[in-house]
Order: sequence, then C-alpha cells, then structure tokens
Amino acid sequence: MTANILVVEDEPAIQELIAVNLEHAGHRVTQAKSAEQAMGLVRQSVPDLVLLDWMLPGQSGVSLAKSLRQDERTRQIPIIILTARSEEEAKITGLEAGADDYVTKPFSPRELLARIRAVLRRRSPQLTDEAIDIAGLRLDPATHRVTANGAAVELGPTEFRLLHFLMTHPEVVHSRARLLDRVWGDHVFVEERTVDVHIRRLRQALEPSRLDDLIETVRGAGYRLARRGAARAG
Repeated sequence: MTANILVVEDEPAIQELIAVNLEHAGHRVTQAKSAEQAMGLVRQSVPDLVLLDWMLPGQSGVSLAKSLRQDERTRQIPIIILTARSEEEAKITGLEAGADDYVTKPFSPRELLARIRAVLRRRSPQLTDEAIDIAGLRLDPATHRVTANGAAVELGPTEFRLLHFLMTHPEVVHSRARLLDRVWGDHVFVEERTVDVHIRRLRQALEPSRLDDLIETVRGAGYRLARRGAARAG
C-alpha cells in the first residue's frame, strides 16, 4: 500500500521522524509546518491522507480538519490527529471535528503505521493491495491481474485503476467528476466524456465473460459496480 501523505507538524524533529518512517514504509510524504501552508499544498494536490498535529502556530489542527471537511473537494480525505492531549474530551473534540483517528504523543512508528493502514483500509480501500472478488470478477492489485469467471482479462492501466476503484466502492453511484478525481488524479484536466470512453473499453474487456453488466449506468448520475449483474437468458 503506497499513499500520498501530508504531514502537518510544526516541530522539525517530530516531523522528520514521521516522514522518515513513512517513506521507509513506501509512502510518499509532503510536509507542512502550519495550517496555512498545508491548505496551500492541498489546493495544489489532494493527498490520500493527512497526519495533523493539534497544536499548530496560527490556525489549530482541529480548525484545519473542520475546514477540510467543509470543502467538497477535500471532504473525503482521511485525517489522523496527533496530539499530546490524552483526555477523553480532547479526543471527542478531534473526532467531532472530522478526524478519522486520534493518536496520542508519544507514539511508536509501528503504532502510527498500523493506524494509517487501518484508516486507509476503511476510507480508501483502493489504496490497499488486498485482492477483491465480486460476482466472479477478481482483481489482485499486488499482481496487477484481473480474472472473470476464471479467465484472464487484459486491461490497460487506466481501465485497471477504474475497475479497482469501482470494485472497492461497490453499489455506490460515482459521478464522472468524482471518477476523474479519484482515478485520473486531482487537478488532471480532461473532459468528463473521457470517463465514458474508458467505461466502454472496460465493458468490452468483460463482455466475453458476460460480466460487463456488473458496471451499470445510472442515468443523470454516473456509474456504479453492482455486486450482482442483471440476469441473462442462456
């Protein structure tokens, strides 16, 4: 599992320690020393997860978490708050501000990495390396292989990422704009029509296995991957 992680921490020693351990675990790290600097970085590119210190110069980490949750573009970013405050009321405040988890200082690098994996598995399953099976369709991110009813399916890199995202968020309707952000990448400016082209290619690749009907068009809304395809006559 590799993720783009933004570390917002104003103490250089702690920031560097976190960054080194995250990079050693295979993650890509961006660093900020204040909420204002962090917002500037987020405007450039939305990270996969934010590690956020509570006590920051200027705007607090809790306030930044609230700001991220109020913006449609950043609402879904997983957030873990780091703080020396261990009292229950502080934890509740952090979680109510929109944090997904709360880690009390001092913490071990192993604990932090375990918390990150747990939050990403829950909030961003497309970033994990776990194989997924749905209705005869299997996708293995580790080996980059897809099979449909046991037969290999050849997909281009974009179709693979698109299928991976749909399979990790089954039964959810995704707009074309959301698919562009999550599959093509934030701040990638391509027409929404591009999504239709790749959906068509994906269906064509699945057609021989008769699993193409798992990918449903929701008129006026977007696309979803159903857990069970529509019944077909033999």
